[in-house]
Amino acid sequence: MPYPPRPQLRPRPEFAGTRDSAHPQLQERLEAFIVATYREGRSLREVAELVDRSQTAVRRALDKYQVPRRPTGAVPIA
Repeated sequence: MPYPPRPQLRPRPEFAGTRDSAHPQLQERLEAFIVATYREGRSLREVAELVDRSQTAVRRALDKYQVPRRPTGAVPIA
């Protein structure tokens, strides 16, 4: 029996389709959203889907603002 597909998040309207845009104000809002959303507990994959960017772009934004990344894998069950 195959596993069901994982749910995919839709990009936020303000970031959808702006991947090729180099507007500085958009970039600042995007990076602020990435940092805040990651700190709230979303995964790199989820944040990337929300901002319509790659996981690498999300990692670069987190590195730019020196946000420590969480370790990979699920939280251990106690």
